[in-house]
Amino acid sequence: MQSWIRCSGTFCTGVALMMATLTSWSLPTTADPSSFIARSASVNDKSITISDTRLASLPRRIEIDLSEQRLRAWEGKRLVYSFRISTGKRSTPTPRGKFLINSKYRTNRMRGRGYDIPDVPYAMYFHRGYAIHGAYWHNRFGVPVSHGCVNLPVKQARQLYNWSSVGTLVVVHR
Repeated sequence: MQSWIRCSGTFCTGVALMMATLTSWSLPTTADPSSFIARSASVNDKSITISDTRLASLPRRIEIDLSEQRLRAWEGKRLVYSFRISTGKRSTPTPRGKFLINSKYRTNRMRGRGYDIPDVPYAMYFHRGYAIHGAYWHNRFGVPVSHGCVNLPVKQARQLYNWSSVGTLVVVHR
């Protein structure tokens, strides 16, 4: 160990500072439990594996119930929001599983086969091109009408967008 330390001048100091900086970047300064759990969970195709018993202990999570067409936002065991939603049609289903919000956009253009929608508000992507977002172009919440995304009324999408963060767990089930 001492032979590694035995270097002279500013080079050794620079290397030591660089190593300290790199180490500090890899460790969070404030431990956000959701980000810690996400890093320690096994990741498969951007979905994560967390036992159902640990879900209730997560600080914040979003549950999407496809059969009820309802989104619920939880802080631990406390229900914060419960909104009617529109998920994917049978031909363009919403993916099921456990995911993390990986990016958020105040407005975003969404394009795909059969649609091109500018200025989609409060988009939170959780799996590939699938997002939870506001929908100003329809009012059919409670009915599956989307191309796979989770649609909310714009006011409710804003509330959820402001409440959640990148790394928030999203659980989609039937």
